[in-house]
Amino acid sequence: MAETTSQKLLRALKEYGIMTLGMWIYAFAWSSIILPARCTGGGASGLAMMIYYASGGTVELGTMVFLINAVLIVIASFIVGCKFSTKTIFSIIMLSVAMNILQANLPADIMQLGEERLLSSILGGILSGIGVSLCLLQGGTSGGTDIVALIVNKYRSISYGRILFMTDFIIIGSSLLVTHDIQMVIFGYVVVAACGYTADAVLAGDKKSSQLMIMSKHHDAIADAIVNELHRGCTVMDGTGWFTKEPTKVVMVLCRKSETSTILRTVKRVDPDAFISNASVTGVYGRGFEEIKR
Repeated sequence: MAETTSQKLLRALKEYGIMTLGMWIYAFAWSSIILPARCTGGGASGLAMMIYYASGGTVELGTMVFLINAVLIVIASFIVGCKFSTKTIFSIIMLSVAMNILQANLPADIMQLGEERLLSSILGGILSGIGVSLCLLQGGTSGGTDIVALIVNKYRSISYGRILFMTDFIIIGSSLLVTHDIQMVIFGYVVVAACGYTADAVLAGDKKSSQLMIMSKHHDAIADAIVNELHRGCTVMDGTGWFTKEPTKVVMVLCRKSETSTILRTVKRVDPDAFISNASVTGVYGRGFEEIKR
């Protein structure tokens, strides 16, 4: 049974609603915590803040974030030839709008943190990490260094994480040329560390795995949907329902935690009466999962 139009609409509204919430949290962290404390950070937001300081605060932070991302998208489209998803474009626009609205309407001392730059950098990093994670969990991205990583990977085999680290390191370090404030650089690295640690904690479930055992009379349709629609492997095993003493088929699926809800939704669509068990596993090794390094 295919997903109805109303179900698709509700799912899309949920995904875009969560992305919107994430971008507003991210924007609040930068506009109302990091900026008033004269801290900085990495990514397009950090570069936009450096331009903001260089201009004496005459430019809108959100506008600069949008322009920087727009330039990066155009460059990446020519070099990499990739088509950016609607969610990515939506996230960038929403972030830019949210930053401008919050910067213009919220008082600079709304958090009343005063001169507590360390506290501001930690709190700002945590909130921005939560915000960007909510967006990433729904398939979006705030752009910035993510786009830079795509461009660099076109010519160099450098890991995604290393590219982000090097880019953020350069952006934060460059702020010293504009502000001549070594403390801003130090607290900028605190922002990046807090943001990265929080994002890792929120997204940790994406690296964990689940084992689903699905018992259904429509096992063949379920297995086909998992393989063909979700591109995830599965195994169909023989079993016996001991209460009825009747033979049955069991579909076993090993997947990432982040894929579990999608698989459950697919199974429910094919057979609402399917019996499913969901167990967390400590490790899955092999193609599509982790590599054995011991």
